[in-house]
Amino acid sequence: MTRREIREHLFKELFLREFYNSEEYAEQCARYREDLEEASPEELKELEEKASAIEACIPELDQAINRVSEGWKTNRMGKVELSLLRLAYYEMSRDEDVPLRVAINEAVELSKTFGGDESPAFVNAILGKLSKECGES
Repeated sequence: MTRREIREHLFKELFLREFYNSEEYAEQCARYREDLEEASPEELKELEEKASAIEACIPELDQAINRVSEGWKTNRMGKVELSLLRLAYYEMSRDEDVPLRVAINEAVELSKTFGGDESPAFVNAILGKLSKECGES
């Protein structure tokens, strides 16, 4: 799988999180990964590790998103947009293998596929503000 495909699968798993409690979420992710026939064992391990890492820091990710969003706190955001913002900000702030601009661009592209008409602009605006905290202006 390409990095883009892994990122899309991560997004889908984060999106699932919004609909299930912890135990059900783990079961749904396991089922989801079972259906990824094109994924190698190494890729599945990477997917699981990154999903767990993101899951572990959601409170901090949400705190940062809430700090820069105006009028749209995380508890009011659409689940697609929230999942994309969490994934992208995780990559921007904690994944040294992903350049800031790539994380932003990939999130915007995913929002075009999975979000509504306003999603790309919303995601881009929030991530633009967050990028300043990560050292990019």
